[in-house]
Amino acid sequence: MKYGYFDDENKEYVITRPDTPQSWSNYLGSTEYGAVITNNAGGYGFYRSGARGRFMRLRFNAVPMDQPGRYFYIRDCDSGDFWSASWQPVGKPLDDYKSECRHGTAYTKITSEYSCIRSETTYYVPLGQLFEYWRLKLTNTGNRSRRLRVFSYCEFSNQWNTEQDQVNLQYSLFIAKAAKENNMLRYAIHDNLFRQNPDGEEGVEFMHEWMTLVGSPLTGYDTSRESFIGLYGTYQAPEAVKNGSCTNSSAYGDNMCGTVQTDITLEPGESKEIMVLLGIGDAHVVGDGIVAEYGSFSRADLELRKLKESWHAKLECFSAETPDEDINHTVSLWGLYNCLITFAWSRAASLVYNGERDGLGFRDSVQDILGVSAAIPDEAEERLVRMLSGQVADGGAISVIRKEHNPGHEPSPQPEEFRSDDCEWFFNAVPCFVAETGKFDFYTRIVPYADHGSATVYEHLKQALLFNLNRMGKDGLPCGLLADWNDCLKLGYKGESLFVAFQLRLGLTTYHDISLRLGKKEESGWALAEREKLDAALQKHCWDGKWFIWAIAEDGTVYGTKTMEEGQIYFNTQVWAVMSGAATQHQARAALQSVKEKLATPYGLMLCAPPFVLAPRSIMSSVVFNPGVKENAGIFNHTQGWGVIAETMLGDGDLAYEYCKASLPAAYNDRAEIRQSEPYVQGQTTYSVYSPRAGNCRTSWLSGAATWSYYSITQYLLGIRPLYDGMLVDPCIPHSWKSFTVVRRWRGKELSIKVENPSGVCKGVEQLTLNGEKLAGAVIPADRLYSKNEIIAVMGKNALPVPQERV
Repeated sequence: MKYGYFDDENKEYVITRPDTPQSWSNYLGSTEYGAVITNNAGGYGFYRSGARGRFMRLRFNAVPMDQPGRYFYIRDCDSGDFWSASWQPVGKPLDDYKSECRHGTAYTKITSEYSCIRSETTYYVPLGQLFEYWRLKLTNTGNRSRRLRVFSYCEFSNQWNTEQDQVNLQYSLFIAKAAKENNMLRYAIHDNLFRQNPDGEEGVEFMHEWMTLVGSPLTGYDTSRESFIGLYGTYQAPEAVKNGSCTNSSAYGDNMCGTVQTDITLEPGESKEIMVLLGIGDAHVVGDGIVAEYGSFSRADLELRKLKESWHAKLECFSAETPDEDINHTVSLWGLYNCLITFAWSRAASLVYNGERDGLGFRDSVQDILGVSAAIPDEAEERLVRMLSGQVADGGAISVIRKEHNPGHEPSPQPEEFRSDDCEWFFNAVPCFVAETGKFDFYTRIVPYADHGSATVYEHLKQALLFNLNRMGKDGLPCGLLADWNDCLKLGYKGESLFVAFQLRLGLTTYHDISLRLGKKEESGWALAEREKLDAALQKHCWDGKWFIWAIAEDGTVYGTKTMEEGQIYFNTQVWAVMSGAATQHQARAALQSVKEKLATPYGLMLCAPPFVLAPRSIMSSVVFNPGVKENAGIFNHTQGWGVIAETMLGDGDLAYEYCKASLPAAYNDRAEIRQSEPYVQGQTTYSVYSPRAGNCRTSWLSGAATWSYYSITQYLLGIRPLYDGMLVDPCIPHSWKSFTVVRRWRGKELSIKVENPSGVCKGVEQLTLNGEKLAGAVIPADRLYSKNEIIAVMGKNALPVPQERV
């Protein structure tokens, strides 16, 4: 079933049916003033933190899952009939009510038609500002005059700390107050316990909100939720809307709402527009000034144009025209936009993430850099330095980097708190950033450790390797410590993680390469010697005949073997054996064949199989999940790009493409009832064939799946991959593709690349030309690029030499 379509020309996803299988959402604003909004105008707002700065309330895990929100109620003053400018919350019958939602880049526009009234509502936060616009345009499409009364509605939090607001009610129900002053509603929290903002500082913007109306006289208001909704009312039918008028209430304790009321008369064919401006900060100190500067329709138009231009400029770093429209939608817009939003908010604020992950999760946020380095290199560098400063001097890391992070002065985690994989992700992110920007001197930049001391980035990388090398198990593999990437496997502190062993091998190879480039031959030799020892242990203990094992517990139990009834095969160790270069050719092909036979489904690649049912929770905590969900033989979408990368490294473009499409959101646009989540962004987990709901996807937007999907398609499937000295053109595509084109922005240059595949191969470029000149290899030298460049790559069986892989 289809609920919408991709409008690539306008860079929007258009929802044509409002009764989507889940609430389909978008993000507004920035990491200063952020917001979530859905296709039915549900959602909430937050300042710097979804947990400690949530000024606009949402009731999580409710039905529907997105209420309350940013609503306009419209009432016919003659008939008494009323509806909302978005289908919900009133929910008029869809035979009578037509709705279209356009989710764009940091803005959402909802157009509806009911009872011969057309409404167009646009929501956005101006660049760099701490307020938002709600613009409502009403048009009378009928043949008689209409008298309408319009009410806005949102629900302000009593306490911006969400736990205090939602749980500690004996306190938070008695601290809020609001009133009308002139043409503005002013909200304040009489609170002396939690006056500091999410950065631990006092701020005039904190614990205050304001709301005002522009374009029509204010004829009523309510700031008390109970007065507007009614003690037994609902969002679907608020008492004030049913009764036809606000009560002009002033909240004093209990709960606050943002409701302004105005009256509009429309002659046939006539349109009128109003605006609600809503922001944080004191109404007098902040609000009055914003309204004076921004409170005109012409300024609102300008701000929307600037917003679109800013976001669209970021998206211009990569676009593609391939034979597959789903891939085109993804790489040219939504895949990167998803990466940018995930980079901004990590795993901190969505319709599911409720503040339990407040800050930058270390391992997630390091990986997120892979997806955005081309689009926002300066922000990526800043984030990378921040994450490097979350590494402690002995090479481990703080698990969450919070807003108030103070490098050089943070307490080091206790030994039992360290995770084994955290800093190994630097060997993916740092070379990716350096290759993208050409800033090789980044390796010599000095960055403080979290606890004490400082070092060059290169030395930080050495410490990351030593952290694992100094914590090896009895079989010569890295200890899993508190957890490796999979937090559900409890090996015992000195149990050994094969996944981290492959990460460590990739790290040693990468460190060897960087050392050579820096002229540090002794360090290069050291890395190769350590890799040789690790390789010997891997070959001695970790191959099970047709695939690699999962891990070795502290008590010597080997997991992920053919003799096990549950969790017999683990996806990560198969693909990372290939990605790290640890597997022999025979092992690589056998391991990936086992993945195809045992883990591949029509909806993606399962994390393991069969699921755990009888395993003790003390060892395999994923047993708490239903079989076929999340880490218990579910399709964990974070990992899907690894399957694509591994297959491209072996040259199988057909299978890489098949795996890519199985988990690609856009591929489900015409059958959205299967996936249910938004078809334009990734989700964390998909139910596998071991569940009765195979294909359902949950926890959308904020996921490592966004990064690895986008990264694997652009750099491995399409094969346009930055290296230190040039741009590699090494596609691995379905043999049926005859050609595709890419426009890539790189280091201030534009590369227009056409790939032709006359021989119908999956991999191998046999001829590469730059501006009409043939090149000797598959790499376009950076120093031979002009401001604009025409590149033609012809694929064939006599492939040009390709440098060693960088994952």
